[in-house]
Amino acid sequence: MSNKILKAKTLNLLVLRCRDIEKTKDFYKKLSLSFVKEQHGEGAVHYATKVGDLVLELYPLGESNVESNRLGFTVNSSKQILEDEEIELVSQYSFDGQIYYVIVDPDGRKVEIVEENDS
Repeated sequence: MSNKILKAKTLNLLVLRCRDIEKTKDFYKKLSLSFVKEQHGEGAVHYATKVGDLVLELYPLGESNVESNRLGFTVNSSKQILEDEEIELVSQYSFDGQIYYVIVDPDGRKVEIVEENDS
C-alpha cells in the first residue's frame, strides 16, 4: 500500500437517471438552471448544465434504475494511488484533454475520478 493518500478535492459530476427527463429538466429549470442537449458518441441523448464547478447531467432512465446515479470527483492524484489502494478501474476515457478513470463503489454506483488540473 502506498503512503500517498488519494484526496477528493471537489465533487465535479452528478448524473441523475430520470423517469421523465423532460419533467426533470423543467423542474431544475425552475431553479434557474440552463441545460444544453448533448450526446457523446453513440450514447444516450441527455441534458447537462454547470452549477459552479459541478456538471449536472440528466439521463433517461432507460433499462437502468434510479440507483445507477453517477458521481465524479476531482482528486489530487489518481491512477497510481487507485492501483496502490487496490481499487479496480472499470474503464477510462479522455475528455477535454484529461483522462477520467471510472471505478465502482460497493453499492454498484459508477464513480469518475479525474486528476486536478494544474492550470
